[in-house]
Amino acid sequence: MPFITQQYDRPKATIHLIIINVIVYLATLVNYEFMVGTFALWPPLTPWFRFWQPLTYMFMHGGFMHIFFNMYSLYLFGSAVERRIGTPRYLVLYFVTGFAAAALNIAVQTLTGSYSPTVGASGAVYGLIVAFAMLYPQARMMLLFPPIPMSAKWMAIVFIGIELFTGIADTGDGIAHFAHLGGAIAGFILIWWWYRRPKRNNNPFNTNGYYDTRNY
Repeated sequence: MPFITQQYDRPKATIHLIIINVIVYLATLVNYEFMVGTFALWPPLTPWFRFWQPLTYMFMHGGFMHIFFNMYSLYLFGSAVERRIGTPRYLVLYFVTGFAAAALNIAVQTLTGSYSPTVGASGAVYGLIVAFAMLYPQARMMLLFPPIPMSAKWMAIVFIGIELFTGIADTGDGIAHFAHLGGAIAGFILIWWWYRRPKRNNNPFNTNGYYDTRNY
């Protein structure tokens, strides 16, 4: 079947990513030291760094509220993005933004001499937030704190501005703000490259409103 309807296509990849994150979180509760020492992202200059950590750190979380807000955001924004661009490109977007978040975070840690581990899907989630804002710029969103309505475009701008300010200010809050920025930058570049840059036939939907899987 060459076409999949946008409306009824389930966000299978998003759901599976959430399940994997929850399983890894439960495993972390069972053996915290082993999971963090093995699968969190440690700076390459430390003896605890392993080559697989730029991937596995995306599924690690430091506490219930950390994973709750990340998974809530992953489902909220990831579902819409996956339905819009399709599962293959969605997975590329998710993991590339996660790797970009790790790369920028490692670069900043190296420059500042920080040797703390990094965990969380936040970098990839920020990539999804930017992707959502680019694909649905006028979608109305409501911030949780404070409850202010705004468009998706302005929400992304506000989030990135906060991360940039707090990252430069070095508030010592234990949050990897530059990892968030790395994911956001990668998300912007990918969506711009796929859909926003001037080119012919860059609309992923045909004139009937169906998603054309042959683009992939």
